[in-house]
Amino acid sequence: MSDGRWLPQPTPETQHFWDGTRAGELRLQRCDDCSHTYFPPRPFCPQCGSRKVSIVKASGKATLYSYVISHRRAPGFDAPYAVAVVELAEGPRMMTNIVDCPQTPEALQLDMALEVTFAKQDDAITLPLFRPSR
Repeated sequence: MSDGRWLPQPTPETQHFWDGTRAGELRLQRCDDCSHTYFPPRPFCPQCGSRKVSIVKASGKATLYSYVISHRRAPGFDAPYAVAVVELAEGPRMMTNIVDCPQTPEALQLDMALEVTFAKQDDAITLPLFRPSR
């Protein structure tokens, strides 16, 4: 059940990603021509423009690239909460939230090892969140 957050609306271009998160997988796309792995989903490679792309299962490993701690309430969030950019082991960066740790600068160290976890919001959307690696 949704926790009150505004939820994304899947499109034909992003449906594979949301199907993956529902199945407990983080899915990325990889160009069959230049091997570039990318996120967010799109029907062509952002590096070379090729439309020959494949869907690949990511490892779920990442590092904390950047973040900001918000102290203002927002729908579905109790302050403070971190809005973060993580760098996936496969290369792409994605915006997400860090969970299962204090939302403080002392706990949220840049380059810290993270792993994906999934939070079901409703029947269509399961969000990929990240927590410190165990």
